[in-house]
Amino acid sequence: MKFGFYSPYLDTFGGGERYMLTLASHLSKGHIVDIFWDDPAIKAPLARFLKIDLANTRFVKNIFKASFFKKTYSTFGYNFIFILSDGSVPLTLASRNVLHFQVPFNFPPVSLRTKVKLTRYGWIVANSNFTKSYIDKSFGVDSKVIYPPVDVNRIKLGKKEKIILSVGRFSKGQLHPKKQEVLIEVFKEIYKKVPSWRLVLVGQSKKEDYKYVHSLKKAARGYGIRIFENLPVDKLRNLYSQTSIYWHATGFGEDEIKFPQKMEHFGIATVEGSAAGAVPIVIEKGGQKEIVEDGKNGRLWSTKAQLYEATLSVINNKDQFLKLSAAAIKNSRRFSQEVFFREYEKIIF
Repeated sequence: MKFGFYSPYLDTFGGGERYMLTLASHLSKGHIVDIFWDDPAIKAPLARFLKIDLANTRFVKNIFKASFFKKTYSTFGYNFIFILSDGSVPLTLASRNVLHFQVPFNFPPVSLRTKVKLTRYGWIVANSNFTKSYIDKSFGVDSKVIYPPVDVNRIKLGKKEKIILSVGRFSKGQLHPKKQEVLIEVFKEIYKKVPSWRLVLVGQSKKEDYKYVHSLKKAARGYGIRIFENLPVDKLRNLYSQTSIYWHATGFGEDEIKFPQKMEHFGIATVEGSAAGAVPIVIEKGGQKEIVEDGKNGRLWSTKAQLYEATLSVINNKDQFLKLSAAAIKNSRRFSQEVFFREYEKIIF
């Protein structure tokens, strides 16, 4: 079979690209797989950064930037095309098509023209029920949820240290900022009670994020807080194995109904932390609620006071920590790559 994959954001090396290319890599073992992107030189850094084997995939001319007639004619030669949507619905004449949404676009009802193009897609797939709730309303569809693939088998349980970890890009102005400044504020109060504990913040950053990262480092001085930018995946996995508690704050202070795009649409890092036995203590917004059940496999919070209290409770109660840690590891298996592949194989074959 001949497969095609397209993301307008391929050069961002983000979660959507990891989702798409994990499937592309899996299918390339036995099938022809084309990635539509004009610059083939992106292949090596993508594979290296995302830790995905792309050796058997082909990076070909981006047909979705061609003229309408050339684009539609070119798609006709594919058995299956996967498109990561930026809110648009490209026309494709491939035998089977999947339109995937990572972002809960909160649009007015779409036009008749878009509805006609949607008929070419056998499946509309969302990365969480949170995303699905907005996509279904905006596009008038009944999308299928297939959670992102998390390589839980490569994340090992190590000797736990007194570490609270949070992973997310350092950018105050991005679509859904990770609110690291809130975590630093709360940890400063926790540090007064348990000064032997550390907060570690890890994330991607670019030149334009310098001022924000600098402000975080300034606020963190003297409080047992470490900040690592662009940490290699292998080192991050090792850090997960040592971590006792995982924090997440995306969406804090934001209106979930009016601005769903500012929430965490799913939460891959929360699953990765859980797989390593780190107890997730995460905000009760967006896709985080689909990963963590409060008091069962982690804790949920809405206010800074709740984050403070839940964290100290886990720190000071070993039995509670062990119970939640074991449940978090078990729960993480729901989001494994194996489950992801099985769900897509039901659609494709």
